[in-house]
Amino acid sequence: MLLNDGPTSVPNPSISFMVFAGSAEETTAYFNKIAPGGKVMMPLDSYDWSSNYAWVEDKYGVSWQLYTGKATDKRQKFSPTLMFTGAQAGSALSAMEYYTRLFPDGRIEGVLNYSKTDGEDPDFVKHAQFNLIDFTLMAMDSSFSHGFQFNDAISFVVECDTQHEIDAYWNALTADGGVAVACGWLTDKYGLSWQIVPKILGALMKDPERGQRVMSALMNMKKLVIADLENA
Repeated sequence: MLLNDGPTSVPNPSISFMVFAGSAEETTAYFNKIAPGGKVMMPLDSYDWSSNYAWVEDKYGVSWQLYTGKATDKRQKFSPTLMFTGAQAGSALSAMEYYTRLFPDGRIEGVLNYSKTDGEDPDFVKHAQFNLIDFTLMAMDSSFSHGFQFNDAISFVVECDTQHEIDAYWNALTADGGVAVACGWLTDKYGLSWQIVPKILGALMKDPERGQRVMSALMNMKKLVIADLENA
């Protein structure tokens, strides 16, 4: 889902998208399409973890990690990757534990900590993979001064069937320092932005006239209330 927003919502590498490719040629093709007009953060090359890998920001500021694996690997094509840095450095493991408790079928699939030779805290996560509702995400910590951290330029949308489900996610994610923002948006205690929305929202917006009323009602809410949107 893509939205237009103001100049304060600028993507940064705290959330990148890991792109799995089954061959070096596929990775190179992605690199050649994404890199022009953007910024190469790690050049296309062979690394310990991949025979052909690059980290690049596209011309819109969205960050991509292009990873070559084996063609026989069955992996999710795109995996959001969270970098816990700045005030959140060292929070990757606790965040994964929190999210996997909150969402159905949540599980941590693997955690690799930094070694003493990496120049990072050995208790910090170098790379980890976790799963929420059959969707794979990745995470890492970095104590280096990158000059960025999580913001609302990239958010995670949770579609809910019922008001009870909306209430449960909203209450959990705004607890312990999370912030209710507006229009179904919130920021959790780790700084990640979420949109907690009813699954029927798209259907309510289909009719242009009704859609305007629904949007007007939505703009006056923080947590979305299904009944009020249906009655708009």
